[in-house]
Amino acid sequence: METPWLAVDCAIFDDIGRVVLIRRNREPFKGGYALPGGFVEIGETVEDACRREVKEETNLELHELRLVGVYSDPGRDPRGHVVSIAFTARADVAPLKAGDDASQAEMIENWRKRPLAFDHRRILEDAFRIIEKSR
Repeated sequence: METPWLAVDCAIFDDIGRVVLIRRNREPFKGGYALPGGFVEIGETVEDACRREVKEETNLELHELRLVGVYSDPGRDPRGHVVSIAFTARADVAPLKAGDDASQAEMIENWRKRPLAFDHRRILEDAFRIIEKSR
């Protein structure tokens, strides 16, 4: 039986609306901006996968993980059908440093003006609305 792959993505905003984005070090979208995230490993919760992937790609420890949504469009990833469970979280961004499959990790102020990989613009817009409602 073939099933979709399961991934996580995380939108991390600071208090002035900047967001943590990575530059992808691998295809697809090599060199492009994306949310930190990746595939869930066997035996791992999606929350733990989110924390692990963010730590590997940005060196950040997450706090206050909140579900943004489930993104399941079969065409969202050119590698195949990948379902992403997206979160938003808080983090102290001082130790921000790229690692794993990220060539750079940056705080981006004008994220709406940047081309983003996959459906990450939609995830960011959804996460931003959630954060704005909770303020």
